Amino acid sequence: MTREGADQQAPGTGLGIHLLGRPRLETDDGPGYRYRSRKSWAVLAVLLLGERPPTRSQLASLLFADADDPLRALRWCLAEIRRGLGPGARLDGDPVQLTLPVGTTVDVDVLLHGHWHAAVALPGLGEELLDGMDLQHTGPFESWLLSQRRRASAAAETILHEAALGHLSSGDVDGALALAVRAAVASPLDENHQALLVRLYRLAGEDDAAEAQFAAWSATAERELGAAPGPAMRLALRERRRSAPVVDVRSIQAMTEAGAAAVSAGAVMAGVGSFETAVRLADEAGAERLRVEARLALAEALIHGWGGLDEEGIAALSEAERIALANGDHESTAQARVEIGYVDFLRARYARAERRLAQVTQGSESPSTLAKAMTYLGSVASDSADYPRAISLLQQATELSRTAHEPRREAYGLSMLGRVDLLRGDLDDAARRLRAAIVLAERDHWLSFIPWPQAMLGQVLLSQGDLAAASDTLQQSFARACQMGDPCWEGIAARGVGLSEEASGHVGRAFTVLLDGRSRSTRLADAYGWLDVHILDALCELGLRHGHADTRQWVEEMHRRASRAGMRELTVRALLHSAALGNQEDAEAAAMLAPDIDNPQVADLVAMAYQVGDRGR
Repeated sequence: MTREGADQQAPGTGLGIHLLGRPRLETDDGPGYRYRSRKSWAVLAVLLLGERPPTRSQLASLLFADADDPLRALRWCLAEIRRGLGPGARLDGDPVQLTLPVGTTVDVDVLLHGHWHAAVALPGLGEELLDGMDLQHTGPFESWLLSQRRRASAAAETILHEAALGHLSSGDVDGALALAVRAAVASPLDENHQALLVRLYRLAGEDDAAEAQFAAWSATAERELGAAPGPAMRLALRERRRSAPVVDVRSIQAMTEAGAAAVSAGAVMAGVGSFETAVRLADEAGAERLRVEARLALAEALIHGWGGLDEEGIAALSEAERIALANGDHESTAQARVEIGYVDFLRARYARAERRLAQVTQGSESPSTLAKAMTYLGSVASDSADYPRAISLLQQATELSRTAHEPRREAYGLSMLGRVDLLRGDLDDAARRLRAAIVLAERDHWLSFIPWPQAMLGQVLLSQGDLAAASDTLQQSFARACQMGDPCWEGIAARGVGLSEEASGHVGRAFTVLLDGRSRSTRLADAYGWLDVHILDALCELGLRHGHADTRQWVEEMHRRASRAGMRELTVRALLHSAALGNQEDAEAAAMLAPDIDNPQVADLVAMAYQVGDRGR
């Protein structure tokens, strides 16, 4: 889907396409054309939200398979869509290309890619995509629509949370509270929403409300999740109104240096306390540069130095971004945005991460900052299964890291390139890059990072059939990860250990290790979203092979989580697992999504699913 270029000087139409809630068209003059068929809305949604233009045969099969003449029914539907969009739109070709007139807005596009100022004002924010537009006898379309609805729902929660932080950074605590309440209601089991709400109650001086919210979440977490409140909630309850005596600049700098020394020595919470004090002192002194620097240092300690505290780090970064932007400090603005983008990447908020990180690549001149942004952008592309773009970005990032003399950043980029190779079945390239990442990390004494590439190297060895070497490598990775106490590293290593246990014939042990790996990787509120679904994928594969009683539950959860986040390959894999359980319509939905993914292994899996389906008929 494209829009008319500004150079064509076409007059703006003021057309608004609303897909959230009950779908409708609006113009500057009022309500727009009303489509007579629900399938017109369905076709328009596919054209607007699909990764690439569908062919006419795909659309006909998706929505008009029960018609006497599917292609004729599609032509009628396309004609009605043209009528509603007006003379400035173009809708033709095969694949079907849609070009919208200048001035057209699509609410879902604003939700996914727009600034929170615009997105939070959408009239349909929080409502279901294409509400009331469920269609009969269109199984593959229903699977596609379910995925899109989950994605829109996740984006709405993200916008409410981001908007709350935006209001907080500008000092509007009441406005932030109203939005944080909406986010917590939308997803009551998300501890990050709860932590923000508790923190805002404390900042507003509503200590009783903060205590009550903490107690309510404690009971909910114990009942629903079998866990106690995490570090983010406990830190939020410590929040207080910001006030401090006036001090000189040198005292603030000394406090920041003390925090950095504490973090470097491994005393992360002591360092966090020093940084928090430096933030309060800099605010009271009105030292704008130090206000930004203290917040950036605090955020780095919270996000990278201690598990479960990303929420507090994001709040500090949002404030740093606002202050730096207001003072024309473009490099500090870029530094704040790249770290926010990193957290969005971890939480599988890919559209928001893409927006932030792209701003950095367009505005920063620092090789170090650019390398970091491109590394995270490449990681986002990899999680989303846009592999050609991921490879290009990660290669540029590793070269920039080398230029900036940052071996740790280079090692991280190489590990993510190795992951792409592993996922696509390029095992020799994966082994080469993962070993190079390990060597770089060892040379720079970055021992805490090694379990990540080492776990993936173990999976490469397992895929190559070297079970003994794979088992040894994976067990070493898991032991190191446990020593570091890093949930992400523990999870990726446990996934590999579980698969090696199955390969050794210890099936029961394999399920135990994989389930334990999931628990480890998600024990904190700032878990890496892609990894959890990646572990679920392994559980589904083993469950199907060995007839585990929980397989259907795992498949449903995998599909829900992957589609909600926009993890395209994992969504396809979840649909294929569902097809293996007998839902052949999900194989058709997977076949519709798979061509957008440059992975020969996925294409082979789709082909196999169709062969099995044909044999079953």
